Amino acid sequence: MKTKLEESKTCCCVDVGAVIDGEECTAQVEEVFAEQQQAEARLNALVDKARKAESDPCEISSEVTAVEGGFKLAASFTFCCQAESLIFQLGLNR
Repeated sequence: MKTKLEESKTCCCVDVGAVIDGEECTAQVEEVFAEQQQAEARLNALVDKARKAESDPCEISSEVTAVEGGFKLAASFTFCCQAESLIFQLGLNR
């Protein structure tokens, strides 16, 4: 995420528009798993999280490919706004 942070001269705060500029609506996820079934289960969990964060349908593209040491999940989630993308990303580690 690009930063355009500029502190206010009256307090130690940052304008929300500097953090959420509305430009970055896509979240990328890449993870490697020992088994293909684990990668597919993770993708299903990510899709569920995306559906909970979306207001309009999220565009999802994904693939699971065999790599050395396991299976790589690469997924892209494009939301209608950056706030939804941030909500999704904040929930990834839960």
